[in-house]
Amino acid sequence: MRLSTTLGRTVFGLLATLACLTPARAQADEPGCRPEMASQRLPIQRAALAKDEVRLTFVGHATFLIETPGGVKAATDYNDYIRPRETPDIATMNKAHSTHNSRSPDPAIKQVLPGWDPTGKGAAKHDLTLGDMRVRNVPTNIRSYSGSTDFDGNSMFVFEIGDLCIAHLGHLHHPLEPGHLRALGRVDVVLFPVDGSYTLDQEGMIEVLKSVQAKLMIPMHFFGGSSLSRFLARSQDLWPVERRTGAEITISKATLPARPTIIVLPEN
Repeated sequence: MRLSTTLGRTVFGLLATLACLTPARAQADEPGCRPEMASQRLPIQRAALAKDEVRLTFVGHATFLIETPGGVKAATDYNDYIRPRETPDIATMNKAHSTHNSRSPDPAIKQVLPGWDPTGKGAAKHDLTLGDMRVRNVPTNIRSYSGSTDFDGNSMFVFEIGDLCIAHLGHLHHPLEPGHLRALGRVDVVLFPVDGSYTLDQEGMIEVLKSVQAKLMIPMHFFGGSSLSRFLARSQDLWPVERRTGAEITISKATLPARPTIIVLPEN
């Protein structure tokens, strides 16, 4: 029995490794494949949120779970490799790599929102309200594999819950223009990539953060911590940094920092 169990674990590990090497996964060419799926994780119990609170959990890579007081859950850049423990009600996705979208989203998800138009007819257009959460998108461009511009291939998704506005910049590849900033509107919390190579370079991302002017800035899309460390070194004279030990943070309008602050969350 012990030999059978060990063999089963070994086979599972080999299959998980091969999943990272299939052609569908290879196109992602980003480090950090994690074959942990939602079905392998047990549900967890969380404290109830007050009517003016929102809970953010950094699941990993570019995926956050956003929870409202009314119980609505949204997962950003939902994909087949890194998923929250709970099935979200809303899943946003982006096109750049397979670690930012899903070929087989959980059928229990009520709204799946691709950040690009799969028909290729133009920009994705989303603006919906589910319970106490409103979700809308602001399209941006990305670089294609050939090096050309894939117009409207990415979306920044904006989540409005009560009087809080949270913007997830997705796989942002270029600086923001005045039209993007007008479309975003007031942003209280911004979730932004800091790798500096697959997405916008770090100096460019600093300029984006200056223009967005969010009180709370949470980095994502960093690999092994080195890119995050480089970004924090570049920005240390601009904004204070708080490192949290837990992947969850509960925020409200009243608890936002008085001045723009970067808060680093570990992966869940």
